[in-house]
Parts: sequence; C-alpha cells; structure tokens
Amino acid sequence: MRSIWKGHIRFLLVAIPVRVYNALETSEQIHLNQLHKDDYGPVGYDKRCKKCGNVISKDELVKGYQYAPDQYAIIEPDDISKIKLKTTKVIDIVGFVPKSEIPEMLYDSPYFAGPDGEVSAKMYALLAEVLNESGKVGLGKVVLRDREDFVAVAPQGQGLVLYKLRYPKEVRKLGDVPMLPNHPEVSDAELKLARTLVDQMVTSISEIDMRDRYNEALREVIEAKIAGKEVTEYIEEEQPTVDIMTALKQSIEQTKRKPMVKATGKSKQEEEVEEEEARPKKARKRKTA
Repeated sequence: MRSIWKGHIRFLLVAIPVRVYNALETSEQIHLNQLHKDDYGPVGYDKRCKKCGNVISKDELVKGYQYAPDQYAIIEPDDISKIKLKTTKVIDIVGFVPKSEIPEMLYDSPYFAGPDGEVSAKMYALLAEVLNESGKVGLGKVVLRDREDFVAVAPQGQGLVLYKLRYPKEVRKLGDVPMLPNHPEVSDAELKLARTLVDQMVTSISEIDMRDRYNEALREVIEAKIAGKEVTEYIEEEQPTVDIMTALKQSIEQTKRKPMVKATGKSKQEEEVEEEEARPKKARKRKTA
C-alpha cells in the first residue's frame, strides 16, 4: 500500500510523524469510456458553450459565480491566489470530543494513518490506545490543495483512521424534507408488530451479504461481450404494495420460515456441489437412480 500524504499529527507540543493511505479500494470500480458510434473512437470532454454553441479552448475559459439569473461575478486567477492557504504538512488537533457528538452526516472520505518510522510508532500506539479507552476522537485542521479541511482522528483496533469531515453548512437538515410528519400516528398494535419483526431480524454485519450486485452484473455483461456470448437480462420483480399491518405480519411469518443464513460469498452452483459432496453416498445413489 502506497502512502498519499506524509506529515504530522500535532496537538500542543506533541507531534507524531504519520503517513496517510487511501482506505477505499478503487481497483474494482468499472469505468466506461465514451466512444464515437460510427468508428468507436474515444470521445473527449466537449467544452461547448450553451449560449453560442461553439466549442471553446482552455484559454477562453473563465470562472464565475452566478448571483442572479444570467448574472455572474467573474473570478480571476489572481482573486483565487489571494485566498490560497499555505500547506504545512501538519494535522493540527484543536480538541478531543466524544465520538457521539459528531453527526454521522458530517463524515466523508476515510483514510488510514500509519506511523512514519519506528521512532513514531510508540507515540502513535499511545494515541490510539488513549482514544480507544476514552471514546474520544480528535478534531483537527489540515491544509490540502490550498484549502483547509477538517478531519476526525479516530481509533480503529490498534491503528488510527482519518475521516475528512463536511462542514455543517454543507449538510441539509432532515426537517426540510417535504411532507415529513411531525407526529406520525402509530397504533400500539403496529408498534408491537414492528418491534417483533426487528427483534427477529437482529443480526451482525458479518452475517449480511454486502456484495455490489450491480458491479458484479456489469462485469458479467462485459465478460460475455468479450467472449462473444449472448447477454442475458436481469430484471428485479417489483413487489406489490400492501397495507402496513399485513406487511408486518407477512414479514414476521417469513422470518420464521426462512432463518437468516450467513453469506458465504459462493455462487449457488458452488453451494449445490458442496451439498451434494457432503450428502451420504447412499442418498446420492438414490438420487441418481
């Protein structure tokens, strides 16, 4: 794993050299290219003016902020340079807060942080241990690409994870959602059935199949195209709408009939082969007879 940033985590007089690594796996993402239909040539980004219809060059581009319909404040490169912040290669911790105080909506991109060398390993491990014991996370500032970002330094096992945080003003309020009921009318019977259903479906995240089904299906389509095979269509059936009480009762009955099974990550055909091999020889003979 290659680091993407090198610097220090600093609070008061303590400075811990760290390297930061991308925590997201991007190699499994499928990227499709735009092609010209007639000759399958790659198509680049078409910078076409919506007003005159002409394709413009990079030298003809300017940036502007729309403050009224068809009215823009033009922002020149010199204007941007006046607000550029100096990159210091330091994550300055401004304080430690309980993890529960940070709204989940503020969390953005995750990154791993590791000690930069043996000298920093002890201080790194000490900070991770203290954060684990206290239930706290560090809130810090770091300047990346001329812009100041807020990050949360949180423990994960024996290591540290950095979360880039959104600013509170960037996140909309749930109360702004149209038709959101302030005091929904829920009967005792509905509440009892809902609690029963939730209790019967209690599990752990390791028991849930969290595969990217769209990505897998798209990869199968691509492989079939490469192999010259016919592409089969997958359509998920739409479930009929029923009233809430009927839906709750039917759901509870379904959980009783079909207990949740841990996802194995294997295809249905592979599981059937394993079941056949595990079956006693006499039973297999009767099936093949």
